Order: sequence, then structure tokens, then C-alpha cells
Amino acid sequence: MTRASRRHRVHRYTADGAVSARADTVAGEEPLEIRLGGRPFTVTMRTPGHDFDLVGGFLVSEGVVSAAEQIVRMDYRGGVDADGRRSYNVVDVVLAPGVVPPDTSMERHVYTSSSCGVCGTASIEAVTKVSAFGPAGDGVRLPVAGLLALPERLRAAQRLFDTTGGVHAAGLFRFPGDDDGPELLCVREDVGRHNAVDKVVGWALREGLLPLRGTVLQVSGRASFELVQKAHLAGIPALAAVSAPSALAVELAERTGTTLLGFSRGASFNAYAGRDRIAG
Repeated sequence: MTRASRRHRVHRYTADGAVSARADTVAGEEPLEIRLGGRPFTVTMRTPGHDFDLVGGFLVSEGVVSAAEQIVRMDYRGGVDADGRRSYNVVDVVLAPGVVPPDTSMERHVYTSSSCGVCGTASIEAVTKVSAFGPAGDGVRLPVAGLLALPERLRAAQRLFDTTGGVHAAGLFRFPGDDDGPELLCVREDVGRHNAVDKVVGWALREGLLPLRGTVLQVSGRASFELVQKAHLAGIPALAAVSAPSALAVELAERTGTTLLGFSRGASFNAYAGRDRIAG
């Protein structure tokens, strides 16, 4: 299976005119085709690794499943490279009896790039989905000091970023007590920020932890509409982003009762929605 990173020879140029050759590490990126019962559903560009978590989280984000028992099996089937060897770039999912497969209007006929999780959706009506775990009633209290600590805690766990500098990260946290610091439950990295979130949600699906009540999802980039939607569908009551949210993300957070924080960089953050959960 292709590694999550690769070594590549580069030439470094500096302002004083010097040129030097050295090896550099770059993040891996390959297509992953997701099939449902042998039928192609979508293709996404991702960093190889935690592929089953990615697929499980993606199916939660698409509103297809909400519990681990709704998936009978996942395996690398049907994918071969030019030499006839298994490519590990095709994951086939068998849904449990009674699980309604996606409507054909949701089928993605073009590949999804690593920077956009919804741009290939065939119908715009399929973007807004109904969550089985709406977080509006989640009464968790989020301490300011704990929220301010999240970006540093996430950054410290970004192993792949340390070696490549080219991946996004998503970390799932909770606060065990009022005076306790944040507890990191899961962190995932990927060239696509939406993939990193799907990998976290897929981990929670596999562990039987959905809905993710009382948690905070900290992401390394901006807060887009799709990330708020993914948090909403997983029952995550709060999403914090290092960068800015979009206007549509704020609107969706307000509509779904999701706490949305932006510019979360250790010294301060902006609360765009759901500030009633913030303690202090």
C-alpha cells in the first residue's frame, strides 16, 4: 500500500543566490473510489491511511449510516494497478439489510477533489441533510481556557504535518471535568480537510461512539459549510477552526444549534454561533 508520505529530491534556492540539493518529504495523495455493493458511488483524493475510517465517516456525512452495525463489511476489492496487483484504492462497502442505499440524485459522477467535499454532488438539494444526532440539545459547558488550549494540543499531535508541512488535521476533544484540560480522543491528518474530519467521524462510528455528545472538533484550517454539516451529522456540538468560517457555515451553525468558533489560535477565538455553551 502506498505510504502516507514520500521522499522527493528538491533544489533549494535562497536570496543570496545559493542553490542546494536535498531530499524532502511530501504528503501522499491518491484517489480512493468508494463502492456500495460493488456499485461506484464516489471518488475522493486522499492521503492513504485510515481508509476504512474515511469511508465510514463519509457515509455518516452523506446520511447513509449512523451506526457501525449498518455496515456489514468493508474491504479493498476490485482495485488493481497497471501490474495487476491490488491497488488499495478501491473500498467496497456492503450495507446491512434494511439500510436504504443513497438515492441516485446523491450519486457523484465526477471526482471530489481534496479541497472540496461537496463540489461533485449531483443535486444541490442533497447537500443539506437531516441528522440523526442533532446537537441542538447538547448542554455541554465548554471552558474558555480549555478551548484556547485546543490548537496547541492539535498541533502537537500532527505527526505527518511535522514531516511534510502539507496536510490538514482534525482532532476530537472532550473535557472530563470543569477543572480538567482537554482530552484528545482522536486525531487524523489528510491532504483534504474534509477527509481528516471524515476519518475522525469514521473512527467514532467504528468505536460505537456516535453521537459524539459533549465533544469539540478542532480543525487546522478554515470552517466551511461542509465541516459544520459533518459535525452536525455526527452529533458534535462544537466546531473550532484555526482560520475563519464562511458565511454559510455560520448560517448552518446557527440553524443547527452548533457552537462555531473561528480564529482559534491559542490566545483568543471568535464565537460565531452557540456561545451559550461557553463557560466563563
